[in-house]
Amino acid sequence: MFTGLVQAMGEIVSIDRGKVDARLRIAAGKLPVEGVAEGDSICVNGACLTAITLDATGFAADVSRETLDHTALGDLAPGAAVNLETSLTLQRPLGGHLVTGHVDGTGEVTAFEREGKSWRLTVRAPDELARYIARKGSICVDGVSLTVNDVDGAFFGLNIVPHTLRETIIGGYRPGSRVNLEVDIIARYLERLLLGERAADPGAAAGLTRSVLREHGFVQDQGPAET
Repeated sequence: MFTGLVQAMGEIVSIDRGKVDARLRIAAGKLPVEGVAEGDSICVNGACLTAITLDATGFAADVSRETLDHTALGDLAPGAAVNLETSLTLQRPLGGHLVTGHVDGTGEVTAFEREGKSWRLTVRAPDELARYIARKGSICVDGVSLTVNDVDGAFFGLNIVPHTLRETIIGGYRPGSRVNLEVDIIARYLERLLLGERAADPGAAAGLTRSVLREHGFVQDQGPAET
């Protein structure tokens, strides 16, 4: 587990690409790697990776085909900056929100504009993730815990304060940038719990329907059930 509070910006040193996977070598910057052991988890741009070798300057991690298919890590090249965070311990304050490091999908930056002393970031989420994103809810973008300011369909807006701009890779975003997204873990479990016994039925993972919401009192209309 992680907090979504980035501890350091690292840099991709090398990428050894195999037929279906890859190995990343990452310079850790100011990340406290002296407290990390081989086999520990490190969050890299929101994706939980296992450190397989470490030294005073950084670490290496293997990236599976599954991770390459569902994150933007495959877009990285040597020299690219990455957000880094070591796994959460009971001694660290939970200043962000609970982040698993299991990326749900990738979004696209559609606008990034100054707004006073801060910046306004707009991201388009994949359609299948839109239902998990709520105004004033939490979302993890490239490993950064952020509060959703507004939602319009699959688009959502975020406020980026100067500190976050300086200390994370968000400062390098441009329209068209692809970003890793992890929705709030509570939203994912709530959707599954509302299915009740039907969660074991084939096709139940397709998501909530109006009929399920009506059954639990979230929809008041009496029209025909929708699928």
